[in-house]
Amino acid sequence: MRMATSAQSPSWRRAGLWMYVMAVIYAAISLVPFLWSIYTSVKPTSEVFQLFAPWRTLTLSSYTSILQNFPFGRWFLNSAIVAFIVTVGNLVVNTFAGYAFARLRFPGRGVLFYVFLGVMMIPGQVVLVPIYMLLAHLGWIDTYVGLTVPFLLSSTMVFLSRQFFLGIPKELEEAARIDGIGHFGMFFRIMLPLARPLLAAQTILTFQGNWNSFLWPLLIGQTTDMYTLPVGLNSFYGQYNAYWNSVMAGMVMLTLPMMVVFIIFQRQFIQGVSQAGLKG
Repeated sequence: MRMATSAQSPSWRRAGLWMYVMAVIYAAISLVPFLWSIYTSVKPTSEVFQLFAPWRTLTLSSYTSILQNFPFGRWFLNSAIVAFIVTVGNLVVNTFAGYAFARLRFPGRGVLFYVFLGVMMIPGQVVLVPIYMLLAHLGWIDTYVGLTVPFLLSSTMVFLSRQFFLGIPKELEEAARIDGIGHFGMFFRIMLPLARPLLAAQTILTFQGNWNSFLWPLLIGQTTDMYTLPVGLNSFYGQYNAYWNSVMAGMVMLTLPMMVVFIIFQRQFIQGVSQAGLKG
């Protein structure tokens, strides 16, 4: 057995080395566009299309121009409010719904769950017009309510939450019932601490999706004050030209909050992915 292990170890080392090299190459390929965006954002307008601009000409004028000539702070605040409300709402609703589908027994549970599965198969573009007409009837156009309420629940995340709670051993639930703990106590004291990887994954994916959302805020936001960052940055494109250094500067500032969120929750997110792989 030792001979077999020692004979296989060099090949495993080579495979691990190749995997490491491929990971570095992939990371470099993924990082180059972002670094190039940063580099383009500090170029003057006259040298945007040059491959390499002289270092003495690099400037932060694109960033100052955005902050001075556009309501960037208002757009940033709108995106932050929308992303925060939708993320918190999804964490509450999706987690509760996933736990209910996984652990509770109630009439119509199976039918309702299949309805959720059916909703997952409907493209979002199909329901844009009906939702818009409904919100217009309610007077929610150009409001934070219209930007957030339709997205406070995600059928995909409900499904993932259900699958996560189904993977938790039933022995924990039975022991809690013996101790006299009810459903709410079981959820908050036992299930929720175990669901930290799930919550981290939901936070990252939901925040990213709403922070970068463009089509729905474009439809709902009727005034400049209700623009989110992606919609506001779209105004940098003129009919005949585009200020690419300002566009890249805006993209850099748009990306930074998402990077901060991922850095905060990356450990729990990676832990959740690893646990899912071990269970599979």
